[in-house]
Amino acid sequence: MGMGRPEITASLIGRGLLRPWSLLADLLYPPICAACGASTGTHRSLCPACWSTIRFIERPYCEVLGSPFSHDLGPGILSAEAIADPPPFARLRSAAIHEGVVRDLVHGLKYRDRIDLAPMMAEWMLRASDGAVAACDGLIPVPLHRTRLFSRKFNQAAELGRHLARLSGKPLLPATLVRVKRTTQQVGLGARARQDNVRGAFAIGRNREPDVFGRRLVLIDDVYTTGATVAAAARVLKKAGAAEVTVLTFARALAMPI
Repeated sequence: MGMGRPEITASLIGRGLLRPWSLLADLLYPPICAACGASTGTHRSLCPACWSTIRFIERPYCEVLGSPFSHDLGPGILSAEAIADPPPFARLRSAAIHEGVVRDLVHGLKYRDRIDLAPMMAEWMLRASDGAVAACDGLIPVPLHRTRLFSRKFNQAAELGRHLARLSGKPLLPATLVRVKRTTQQVGLGARARQDNVRGAFAIGRNREPDVFGRRLVLIDDVYTTGATVAAAARVLKKAGAAEVTVLTFARALAMPI
């Protein structure tokens, strides 16, 4: 009997060698829910109780803003908001509503250095992208100002983008868009104050114009609230000649008091 194809044999041997180490790792660091810490069967997953509370954003929704509809009104339907105030980007897609467990995951990544959450979150984002990632020429994370990056140590949008690039095979362009103005925290600001806060905050990086001109780009962020930040970033990309900009976030806040 033949030995089979060498690459398959090597793969099986590799799995066999790695299996004991995987079992040992599970004994030392048992798989737990990424949100509540309960025991689970696999790493980077949620327990059934946490999973059941998540409101994923699925069709029917507005084709531009991705706002979920309570009833299916047919293909290509736009929300009143998208008609009255069209955004500077082509479409927005988000994985889930920003509440409960989803909010905890966002805060864990953003404020508690839980970068271990990023691979799972990126997987959800890729599924929610509605083909935009597959069709794009590059992934651009919403940048932090250098002073904030220094204090926070990492950019959560870039971390999500890094794993999206790994999953999709699309290039990550972390230096293409830069934040040239240090803005105040958006949390707690109303819609108008958020717009004023990010006006003039972004620019194309030095010698990075070819990354943008004529390209279909996906702009990555963790949460979409009023849209002020991604709108300001999208305007800069469109002004630099981007053919299309899609916004992709992990979470979406449906409403915010102004």
